[in-house]
Amino acid sequence: MSISNRFSLLSVVFSALIVASVSCNGGHGYQFAEGVVWNTTYHITYSGPAGLADSISATLDEVGGSLSAFDPASLVSRLNGADSCRVDSHLASVYRASAIINRESGGLFDPTLGPLIQAWGFGKGHKASADTLRLDSLLALTGFTKTSFDGQVIRKSDPAMQFNFSSIAKGYGCDAVAAMLRRNGVDNFLVEIGGEIRCAGVNPRNQKWNVSVDAPVPDPKGSTHQSQITVRVSDTGMATSGNYRNFHGSGEAAYGHTISPLTGRPVKNDMLSATVIAPTAMEADGYATACMAMGFKKASEMADRLGLAVFFVMSDSAVWESKAFTEIRQQ
Repeated sequence: MSISNRFSLLSVVFSALIVASVSCNGGHGYQFAEGVVWNTTYHITYSGPAGLADSISATLDEVGGSLSAFDPASLVSRLNGADSCRVDSHLASVYRASAIINRESGGLFDPTLGPLIQAWGFGKGHKASADTLRLDSLLALTGFTKTSFDGQVIRKSDPAMQFNFSSIAKGYGCDAVAAMLRRNGVDNFLVEIGGEIRCAGVNPRNQKWNVSVDAPVPDPKGSTHQSQITVRVSDTGMATSGNYRNFHGSGEAAYGHTISPLTGRPVKNDMLSATVIAPTAMEADGYATACMAMGFKKASEMADRLGLAVFFVMSDSAVWESKAFTEIRQQ
C-alpha cells in the first residue's frame, strides 16, 4: 500500500540512541518507533508509556485504508470508481483542507490530478505511459471545483475523475498519529512520515525539536542529506516539497513529480524546494506542494497574504523566507 513515493526532505537532528535512553518529563522515558508505510519510512519519538507501537501501526493502517489511491480497497479508490461516495472523517478532513488550499493557491493545488500523475509515471507502478500524448483529454478529467462535498458525500461531475491526495496525506497521517498520542496522554512527541513532521512539547534534552531542512541536492535514491537550515519548532507541523529527488529522466530531459493543473505537464519554474511551517502537518504538506506548483512570485505573494511561514530555495541557489518563518527561526 502506498500513498506517496516522495523522499524525506526533513530530518530530526539527534540520534536514536539518545532518544531511547533519556528519561524525563513525568518519569516516562522517551520511546522510539519506526517502520515502513506508504512506500516511505516513519520515525516517531515520544515521552510516554511503552507499548504504543501497535496503536501507531493501527492508526497508519486506518489512514491508508481511507486515503491510499494505490490500494484498490481504500475509500478513495472506491470514490475514484464511482460518481459519488459517502466518506469517513479522514477523507472528509483532507477534502476540506484541500478545498481551502486550492482556493488560496488559485487552483494550483489540485488533488484531482490522478490521471496526469499516472500518465507521467508517478502513480502506481511509477512508469510513464503513452497517456502523456493526450494531455488535453486528461486535463478535462481534472479540476477540484468540479467536485463537491455536503459533509457526508463527495460528488464528482464526471465519474472518470480520479482523486490523488498524495500531496497532503502524509501530513495528515502525522496529525492522526499525533492525535492518537495525545489521547494516550502523550504531550512530548515528534512524528515524522517521509519527511513530513508534526511535533509538540520538548525533545529528550528538554528543548524544542531541532529539524533540519535538506539542501536541494539531486539524488533519486534519497540517500544524500546536506542541511540547508535548521529550525527549532514545537506544537506545529512542518513539510518540505521539492522535485530534486522524485523525478524521471536526466539532464535537460529530467522532470519532477509536481504537475501543473494548468498545463497538465510537470512544473518547470524557479523553485527547487519549499518548506512550510503550519499549525498542522496536513496544512504544511499541502501548502508546500502548492508553493512548488506556483513558482516564487505567486508563492511568496500567497505567503505574505496568508502570513505563512515559508522557506524557499530557488533554482539559482538563492533563498527566501517569509516574515513568519524568520520569527519562528529566531525564537
